[in-house]
Amino acid sequence: MDVGFLKPLFDRPGPWAGVYMDTSRSTEDAPRRRMLRERFVADQLAGQGADRATCDAVIERLAGEQVARASAGRALFAADGEVVLDLPLAASPIDVVTSWSMLPRVAPLAAFRGEWPACLVAFVDQAGADLELRDDTGSRPAGRAAGRRAHGRGHRSVPADRHEWHYRNRVGNTWEQTADRVADELVRQWSDGDAELLILAGDPRERRAVRDRLPEPLRATTEEMRHGSRASGCSELLNAEIDHARAEYARAHLESVLDLFRAGRGRPGGPGPGGHDGAGPQTSGAAEGVPAVVEAMRSHQAATLLLGTAGGDMRHEVWIGPDADQVAVQRSQARAMGVRTPEPARADDALVRSAAVADTEVLVVPEGLQGPAGGLGAVLRWHA
Repeated sequence: MDVGFLKPLFDRPGPWAGVYMDTSRSTEDAPRRRMLRERFVADQLAGQGADRATCDAVIERLAGEQVARASAGRALFAADGEVVLDLPLAASPIDVVTSWSMLPRVAPLAAFRGEWPACLVAFVDQAGADLELRDDTGSRPAGRAAGRRAHGRGHRSVPADRHEWHYRNRVGNTWEQTADRVADELVRQWSDGDAELLILAGDPRERRAVRDRLPEPLRATTEEMRHGSRASGCSELLNAEIDHARAEYARAHLESVLDLFRAGRGRPGGPGPGGHDGAGPQTSGAAEGVPAVVEAMRSHQAATLLLGTAGGDMRHEVWIGPDADQVAVQRSQARAMGVRTPEPARADDALVRSAAVADTEVLVVPEGLQGPAGGLGAVLRWHA
């Protein structure tokens, strides 16, 4: 998951109020449940030390919540009397969870937001393509690619001679040019956007022709759907196909990253830049455990931060300063970095902050998959 969207939370100092909750409307007493939930949230935050203005801002936002909400859950983060981030969640938290801490409690987002890739969807036919972007916030139009219009013959009869051949050849050439234009527009949008998966829907012959014209790196991340057309748009069957393709992409990506992590952990590695065995990022291409991962994130050597669903490393206390790179295992280390008053924080929240600022990917390792032993790991970038 790309956690760059969390950057607004780290542009201002804490402490921060955090709230995770279910937003489903599956029972008839939903209004009463909302009122009880708002009172519970207010009591919990006040009991944890949140100031009145911040509590009021959170409750005001909850009270103004729309009855119909598409997401399964919701996360809010507020500081200094203002809700800074209000995010939909792909999974519903079982309980209402509140926090009041110097760093916003952001680590659970990696599990609740989901890790499906953003995808660019193209509905293709002989006249061009309608484009749509799908990501964690939903789906929205992304423009269109128009081709050349083939000129028909009306009701006139043309003998099956060289005139017929020229007509068919002209129509074929028109479609070839349209496929070129659609492919060019997809390449342009892919280069300018953040999509990780390209979906082609529509007429089989046309979508295949567009795919054949894509450059190989883009073609490798392209999936063709059997359902849906440009005229009818999305159907339930097409939505299910797209969801399956996104889930498979996420699964395959996680497996490939875990393969890199396991291979890197298994190689014999020397001491990292910290100068002490186990204290810095390992030269094997993987880091595991709090000291190694903290050093890897602080030195921007981590390509991917791995968070487990169990293990004590995530709850380990580290020491932080106001900057994302100011994170240390010991208070004295933080002071040596120039932090006058180090603050304690959970390791997972501090490392997700570092990941957001450094544009490092964050992935959750579900239970049952072999990941970092204590719940924290990283795949390191290779340097020439």
